[in-house]
Amino acid sequence: MRPLPSGSRKNRGLSLGLLALCLAAARCLQSQGVSLYIPQSTINATVEEDILLSVEYFCHGVPTIEWKYTSNWGAQKIVEWQPGTQANISQSHKDRLCTFDNGSIQLFSVSVRDSGYYVITVTERLGRSQFGTIVLHVSEILYEDLHFVAVFLAFLTAVAALLISLMWVCNKCAYKFQRKRRHKLKGKTLGPAIIHHAFMAEVVPVSLVSPRNHPWPIHT
Repeated sequence: MRPLPSGSRKNRGLSLGLLALCLAAARCLQSQGVSLYIPQSTINATVEEDILLSVEYFCHGVPTIEWKYTSNWGAQKIVEWQPGTQANISQSHKDRLCTFDNGSIQLFSVSVRDSGYYVITVTERLGRSQFGTIVLHVSEILYEDLHFVAVFLAFLTAVAALLISLMWVCNKCAYKFQRKRRHKLKGKTLGPAIIHHAFMAEVVPVSLVSPRNHPWPIHT
């Protein structure tokens, strides 16, 4: 076997060096890609609460950050911006969303319709990107329902007490009216009876007076 010429060995060594350099550069670029950290991937909240969707990214240069919202009501892009510039917020979240340079966003006065999946995509200048998802669940406040029930029961109790009081007053008035009417009727029937009794006591029946005992002479 003939040994390779010195020129060929040099070219081969140069090619291997270039290949190693390319691999190192590729590894370096790969290590300089976008990384994304989400400390809390599931958030439970109640109505009218302010919620922070917290994230943290690492990359070289200024990336483009985008948040999308997906739920049963549909899917839409809610905000897109680059750190240090003004954010492009959708009309539906215009007055109740705040952005931060680390990629986090804050939602103010959330409602049940805000429940769903929030997907963040961080894209650097070279086109590499990384995405993550946060699940938000918004529920009604339980103590408000209990408060409504308590107020409703208190209202029913007050109405029942008022009705009982009115019934008692009506019963009292009816009793007094019947008593006064009975007294009037008793007076009307008792007056003629007394007069008749007095009259009958003064009048002596003629049939009971004997002619012998009659104080006055009887002329025949």
